[in-house]
Amino acid sequence: MSSGAQPRRGQLRVFLGAAPGVGKTYAVLSEAHRRVERGTDVVVGFVEHHDRPRTEVLLHGLEQVPRREVTYRGAVLTEMDTDAVLARHPAVAVVDELAHTNVPGSRNAKRWQDIEELLAAGIDVVSTVNIQHLESLGDVVESITGVRQRETVPDEVVRRADQIELVDMSPQALRRRMAHGNIYAPDKVDAALSNYFRPGNLTALRELALLWTADRVDEYLQQYRSEHRIRTTWQARERIVVGLTGGPEGRTLIRRASRMAAKGSGSEILAVHISRADGLTSASPKELALQRTLVEDLGGTYHHVIGDDIPQALLEFARGVNATQIVLGSSRRKTWQYMFGPGVGATVARDSGPDLDVHIVTHEEVAKGRGLPGARAARLGTARVVAGWLTAFTAPPLLTFLMLAGDPGIGFTNDVLLFLVLTVTAGLVGGLLPALASAAVCSGLMNYYFTDPVHTWTISDGRNIVSLAVFFGVAVAVASVVDLAARRTQQAARLRAESEILSTLAGSVLRGEARHGTGGPGTGPSLDALLERVRETFAMDCVALLERADERAAWTCAGSVGITGSDKRLATPEDGDTDMPVGDNMMLVLAGRVLPAEDRRVLAAFAAQAAGVLDRQRLLGEAEQARELAEGNRIRTALLAAVSHDLRTPLAAIKASVSSLRSDDVQWSAEDEAELLGAIEEGADKLDNLVGNLLDMSRLQTGTVKPHIKDISLEEVVPKALGGVPEGSVRLAVAEALPLVAVDPGLLERTVANLVENAVKYSPDGKKVLVRASALADRVEVRVTDRGPGVPDSDKDRIFEPFQRYGDAPGGAGVGLGLAVARGFAEAMGGTLEAEDTPGGGMTMVLTLCAAHSRGPARPRPADRTGPPDQPQPQPQPQRQPQPQPQSQAQRSGA
Repeated sequence: MSSGAQPRRGQLRVFLGAAPGVGKTYAVLSEAHRRVERGTDVVVGFVEHHDRPRTEVLLHGLEQVPRREVTYRGAVLTEMDTDAVLARHPAVAVVDELAHTNVPGSRNAKRWQDIEELLAAGIDVVSTVNIQHLESLGDVVESITGVRQRETVPDEVVRRADQIELVDMSPQALRRRMAHGNIYAPDKVDAALSNYFRPGNLTALRELALLWTADRVDEYLQQYRSEHRIRTTWQARERIVVGLTGGPEGRTLIRRASRMAAKGSGSEILAVHISRADGLTSASPKELALQRTLVEDLGGTYHHVIGDDIPQALLEFARGVNATQIVLGSSRRKTWQYMFGPGVGATVARDSGPDLDVHIVTHEEVAKGRGLPGARAARLGTARVVAGWLTAFTAPPLLTFLMLAGDPGIGFTNDVLLFLVLTVTAGLVGGLLPALASAAVCSGLMNYYFTDPVHTWTISDGRNIVSLAVFFGVAVAVASVVDLAARRTQQAARLRAESEILSTLAGSVLRGEARHGTGGPGTGPSLDALLERVRETFAMDCVALLERADERAAWTCAGSVGITGSDKRLATPEDGDTDMPVGDNMMLVLAGRVLPAEDRRVLAAFAAQAAGVLDRQRLLGEAEQARELAEGNRIRTALLAAVSHDLRTPLAAIKASVSSLRSDDVQWSAEDEAELLGAIEEGADKLDNLVGNLLDMSRLQTGTVKPHIKDISLEEVVPKALGGVPEGSVRLAVAEALPLVAVDPGLLERTVANLVENAVKYSPDGKKVLVRASALADRVEVRVTDRGPGVPDSDKDRIFEPFQRYGDAPGGAGVGLGLAVARGFAEAMGGTLEAEDTPGGGMTMVLTLCAAHSRGPARPRPADRTGPPDQPQPQPQPQRQPQPQPQSQAQRSGA
């Protein structure tokens, strides 16, 4: 290779993990040792062992490139030194965590971009990535685990890898590794096992990894077969192609193919309809739409292919998708129709070869006849058709007169060409029939006036007979082509108009759904807009959607447009000029003109959408009413329970103490009087707290909470919120270096007080509640941690609803408003309040607040992850004593 030649690009090998902790880094380092033993120059660009002893041992004996230290907002962080690896230029570089985000200010934002530089320099790279970090799977992973992955890598980066190796482990084995402390520190094991590492989550992630890898393997297989021009089918897995004609037997074929696919794991169904290129087909669009819906509901895919030779197009499609089986229906043709050919099924079975199995399925439509496509006349307009007929009957005599009046000796060949021009003109103007009439008239005139002997109908020269025959044949052929082109142009324009109308219709309906989703159930505007579009599309005077309870009931109008107050024409379907049924008891009625039959297909789509919009609006309205009724009943029931029990209990204590003090029968000592007065004070405090929470919840529900935001330090607010709990029950850890927060001080104090009181209530005796604060980017988090029984995941959202107090809540624990009020105040200040499990048992309330703009954002962690990191992130943790596991997870609520 010359000195000016570019170096070869390095090869990328990726170890894809089904979940954190399956052993990706261990596999990478094992591969590095194997290559070193073979004499390959290998260095470790970046590998983090996460304090796992077995992984750390594998780093011994491997050359490690020193990391680059980066200072960012007061923190010293380390990253891979890409320049040092490039300068060292090994044969292979081991770089862990492909999806890692580099420290801001680095040359590249992502580690995979650093790896691209190494590959461009000719260095082979071995890297790792978890399935949850693939960008296309972010939404899927979030729906499964409830955690949004912020560190992602584009799928294309991983797909371009030269080798992808799946690192997998069963969920049970992975959970055992976790429980043995081989993945995370012991204090994080319980939280991990009960959250991200649940068996269901791990099973779903494993399936995602297997399916993604299988698709990649399928891409390799297709690429290999294409490069080597392999046309035969490799039966790696069952792919069943179902041939659809658009006839009623299609649904039977789809269900039969589905049963065949169910017998083998991983089988695919591909339904294909092949239409001729000329567009002439007897397929029913409605039936094809039903069959498409059916095949998609059964997990298959629908395909539409254009081809003049249907058997050949079907076989090419099957071989192109590496299909193993073809399912066709027995022919619907009658016996006499077989004289035109053996049929599609027989031809496909004959030409399929040994690599494709063809199944001919019987059905109820066998031998009942397929029917022929109806004649489609050219729609050129009345004016053009009349002009064509005039051209056919007037232009030939006029041309004959001019030729006879002029020089008649121009030759018979030229005469034929002049008359052919007239025939073509008649075809262009008026279509096929005027062109045929013109050809007949021109042939007669040429025979009588220009063929020897002239002025007779006989022809003496045989060559003239051939000329006239050729003229007539060419005229007919040209006229047919012109007519066909005109019909195709008309069909294309019509289909384009229909597709634009249907596309606009679908977009309007989807936008209507979006409005309902955010703005409530508006029952009128969306349906009226749809009916107005029907009126405009078909140029009607008025449109109405009628419905009835049953066949005997009278019609009622569900929606209408274009009808004035005195216009009662569309009270029944008979009052309109065109109607389109939607089921048995609904009708879309149009008045203004009779709609052509070819427009009814689009009208049927409008009618179905109008019925769907009406049903959806009614369901939304009913759901909203039911929700309001249920909420009102729940609030009333809970409030009654609060008044009857939680408010009466302290009142009873106060009344009993006051009655005792006022009694003349007993002489109370000073200590007894103090105790009774204390009971009165305690009951009054409880009443004040309960009434305060009720008033706060009322303010939140009526939207009258108006926070006054200002910049303040947590040290000024949080200590004040601890006044309502017993002394020594809370340990406070709020650093002085935290940024200011933009909050309402009063609302923040009440929020923290409710959280702390709730945590103290559920903490075991002798276990202090920890209140600590930390900064993260532009947010400040206040964490209130207890060592109580905890809350199941299914109830973590419910505990923030008003009047929620479940399970083993102690007597007198309040009406269940403390956490609801706390979340309402937090959201009113622009923050959030969420519940998390405490590692080792218990519950942690995470209050997230916005940092003040007058101060810079807090120092970030080296990697801001929302999913389970491979490495625990450096964050100050309070010292905890080992806590015993709770015997049960009880439901709980706020004060």
